[in-house]
Order: sequence, then C-alpha cells, then structure tokens
Amino acid sequence: MTDLSAFPIASRWQARHPDRIQLYSFPTPNGVKISIALEELGLPYEAHLVDILSNETQTPQFQSLNPNGKIPAIIDPDGPDGKPIGLFESGAILVYLAEKTGRLMPQDAAGRYATIQWVFFQMASVGPMFGQLGFFYKFAGKDVADKRPLNRYVDESKRLLGVMQGHLKGRQWFMGDDYTIADIAHVGWVRGLIDFYGAGDLVGIDSFPDVQAWLKRALGRPATERGLAIPQRP
Repeated sequence: MTDLSAFPIASRWQARHPDRIQLYSFPTPNGVKISIALEELGLPYEAHLVDILSNETQTPQFQSLNPNGKIPAIIDPDGPDGKPIGLFESGAILVYLAEKTGRLMPQDAAGRYATIQWVFFQMASVGPMFGQLGFFYKFAGKDVADKRPLNRYVDESKRLLGVMQGHLKGRQWFMGDDYTIADIAHVGWVRGLIDFYGAGDLVGIDSFPDVQAWLKRALGRPATERGLAIPQRP
C-alpha cells in the first residue's frame, strides 16, 4: 500500500485511496484547472476540499505542501522514477500532468513551447487581472467613490481579451485544432469573469465573439462540466 506519511498534508486530509493522485483544491478558477485536466485525462485521483472560506490554506499541513498558501496542490504517488512528488501552482501542475501522460500538449517542441507560452500568459496576466477586476467590481469596489482603480482593471482586462480574440480568430482552440492545457488554463477565468463576477457587460464581452465561441465549446466538454464542480463546495 502506498505510504503518504512523508507528506504532512495527508494527516489532515487523509487519503482513502493513497495510490491515486491526491488533489487538494477548491472550485475556483485556479482550482478547477486541475480537476478538469484530470477528468480529461482519465487519471485516477482523489479530491480533497480545502476550504478557502475557512482559511484552511493557512494551516501548517497545507503549507507544508504549498508554501504559497494557495490552491491547488497535488501529490502524485507515482511521480518521476516511480517516487511520490508533491506540486503546487496550477500552471506547473498542468504541465506536469500533460508531460506525464503525453496528452493535452503537442508532441513537437515548437508546439510544446507555444502551449506553455499561453499557460504562462494566463498565469501572469489573465488570472491576476480578471481576479482583481472581478473582486473589485463585485465586492471591494462598490463603495469606492474613486472609480479610477476599477477603470484601470477594466481597460487592462479588455486589452487581454483583445489578445485572446486576436489569437482565437479562425481557431477552434488556443493551439488550433488541438485542445490543450492552454485552453484549460483560461476557461475558468473567462467563465468566472462573466458568470460569477457578473462583469461581462462591463468589459464588453460581446466585442470578443471568438472568445465567446471558444468558451462555449470549452464549457460543452463533459470533462469541463464535471471538473467545474470538483471538489464539491460545502
């Protein structure tokens, strides 16, 4: 039987199936990237809810695996050379899962780097900006009289959507005909900006028809439908 005792996180979120990938997450745009990828790949895994609303990411057990204190994180008991590996940061986990399986990433070097490029674009730009805009618009900024911070977030979010629009024009997915981790990286953030934060009209989402068409295709995938609800919220 697989022994996860070397990972303190396993003492708080105990594994019923320690031979499977252990996912520690919450269904946020960052969290669902990994559940969607795991569902797409069909890898056996066990999902543990780390309740960010109760600050469980700040516990010593969680931070022993993810010192950044953010979801998600994973333990793969069958890591490189058959040894367990723990990973945090959703972009790194996406790349790891793609390389582990040889799927969701082009096999040629140029395509591989182009895919990783778009994953990094999401990690460095889309995620942080959409998250700031959404939070400020829905929660923190309602009572702020000075709208310059909000306008800054709106303008930058429109610019990023324009980058996506230009790239997706004439393409089914970020990498053309192939669905990859680049698509998985973005889908939760665009969906969240429109549906959860309610900022679609604010950023003029109708001005980005190719982004909307891409999102509809992505949300229609069965693995996406399943992954968006994993782990189940309390």
